[in-house]
Amino acid sequence: MVDRKVVYEAQKGVPAFECTEYLEKQCDYVLLIPIINEGNRIHKELLRAKKYQISSRADIVICDGGSTDGCTDEEKLRKLEVNTLLVKKDDGKQGAQLRMGIWWAMQRGYKGVITIDGNNKDSIEDVPQFIKKLEEGYDFVQGSRFVKGGEAINTPTIRLLSVKLIHAPIISITARKKFTDTTNAYRAYSMRYLRDDRVKPLRDIFMTYELLAYLSVRATQIGLKACEIPVIRAYPRHGKTPTKISFFKGNMELMKILVKNLCGKYNP
Repeated sequence: MVDRKVVYEAQKGVPAFECTEYLEKQCDYVLLIPIINEGNRIHKELLRAKKYQISSRADIVICDGGSTDGCTDEEKLRKLEVNTLLVKKDDGKQGAQLRMGIWWAMQRGYKGVITIDGNNKDSIEDVPQFIKKLEEGYDFVQGSRFVKGGEAINTPTIRLLSVKLIHAPIISITARKKFTDTTNAYRAYSMRYLRDDRVKPLRDIFMTYELLAYLSVRATQIGLKACEIPVIRAYPRHGKTPTKISFFKGNMELMKILVKNLCGKYNP
C-alpha cells in the first residue's frame, strides 16, 4: 500500500499534472481511462472491472481532464481498485490526457498500455484479450464491434454510417491495412511501439483526437504488427448519447484530423 502525491511540471510533449498513487506497480500492463465529468458512468465501469478482476491483470489508472462532478472521489476510486489517479493541470483534451498517461506509464516501466473510454460503453471485461495479443507480439491491437464475435448495441445510425463509410475507410487507406472500428478508443499498444523513434507520441501537436487517429495508422506504416479483436460497445437505449464530440463542430474537426493524418502531417 502506498499513498503518494506528486505534481509534475509541464515538459516538452507532456502536460503538467498531479499524480496520486494509491498502490505501487502491480502488473506488467496498465489500463488508462481518460475521463472528464463522467459521473456515475465511470463508477459503473469500474464496478464491472472489479467483478471481472481486471486489476489482477492490469493496473487501472484514471487520466482525468479536470473533473468537477465528484467522479474522482478518492474513497470511491480506492474501493473500485483504481491504482493511480492522474489529473491534468494544463491545456488540451483527450490527446493531452493520453500523453500524460503514456509518459507516466513509460516511467513506471509497463510492457504495454491499454486504453478505454470511461463512459461505460465498452466491454472492460475483455482487457485480458488485449493483453494476450500484446504477449503474442502484436504492437497495436484495435478493439472492434464489427468483427466476428463483436457486438454493436444501440449504435446511433449517424455514428454507424460515419464509421463504416468515412472514418474506417480513410484510416485503412492511411494505415495500408483494413480496420473496421477506427473511432473506438478501446485498444492496446506495446511499449516497443510507443517508444519507437519513428512514432514519438509525446508531442504537443496531439491535443484532442489526433493521437488516436495517428496511433491507429503508424504501427503498420513502419512495419509493426497490428490486429483487431472483438469487443462489445453498447450505447444506452434511452437518453442522451454519452460523448464529448459535438455533432457539427466536433465532426468537422475529426475530418480535418483524418485528412492531416492521411497526408502524414503527424509523422515525426
